[in-house]
Amino acid sequence: MANPLARFDISGDQIDLVMAGFYARVRGHPELGPVFIHHIGDTDAAWEAHIAKITRFWRNAILREPIYDGNPMQVHMQARDVRVSHFEPWLALFEEVLHHELPQEIALGWLALAERIARGFKIQLASRDNAGVPELRS
Repeated sequence: MANPLARFDISGDQIDLVMAGFYARVRGHPELGPVFIHHIGDTDAAWEAHIAKITRFWRNAILREPIYDGNPMQVHMQARDVRVSHFEPWLALFEEVLHHELPQEIALGWLALAERIARGFKIQLASRDNAGVPELRS
């Protein structure tokens, strides 16, 4: 493994490749594309900035490079149009790109991490969206 701190053996170039391919698919996705466009805009510059930011997130999460200082949970919680249901197509697209661009073992490692992160987001978003619903007890 090139980076002893990394969660699994992957290069920064491979992360860049996955991010570029993934967001090219997201931008054209009928369900996800409009949500992203609403939040980041529809210019190439806006997408490039978003891809760079999320690439820093993944490089931090996987390679342990301290280059990301955002709070993605907070951002998603504040984006009221981001729904739990968006994570299924998001993960499906992500998995397609991972398996297309990376060796199987690396793709599976990254997918497992993405699924764990997505579970946390879905729990928090479900809690946010059900906050006004009273709990029924008998």
